[in-house]
Amino acid sequence: MTRKSLITLPFFLAGVIGIAGCSQQSQTSSTNSNRTERQTSASQSSGPGPSSPVAPRVPAHYKTAPTAASLMPTLSPELFPGKAREAYQVAREIPQTLAQLPCYCHCDQSMGHKSLHSCFEDEHASMCAVCVDEALQASQLQKKGMAPAAIRDIIIAEYSNQ
Repeated sequence: MTRKSLITLPFFLAGVIGIAGCSQQSQTSSTNSNRTERQTSASQSSGPGPSSPVAPRVPAHYKTAPTAASLMPTLSPELFPGKAREAYQVAREIPQTLAQLPCYCHCDQSMGHKSLHSCFEDEHASMCAVCVDEALQASQLQKKGMAPAAIRDIIIAEYSNQ
């Protein structure tokens, strides 16, 4: 062997070993990937899952109307412009109905609200399209003669899927 061959031999061997190592590592990754796919596939088809999906959480609300005297006062509609003013007026007109409705901005969790009515006790509703829209919808439905429980069912059906 020549001196040049002796010098390049270690680099050549390192390259061959390195390529073989990468190839083996690739095969191992591929095997592990295939095994994971089979396990996932098997666990998905290994039997029936729950027969019905979990129902979305319904935010806090009163099931029956609290007395008007037991509810906190709402802010004056005159403090707000546009739709917010209309919604605060609705809160003044039908407080017991709004108390029986959940608010789907989920302020019951973030702010401790007890119902849609709670949103109008402070400025929260003036900055929340969900609160305003629910209150205005409740007012329209009540004017058509619907009871609060029926309005609640409509609100839940409409907003729980969003």
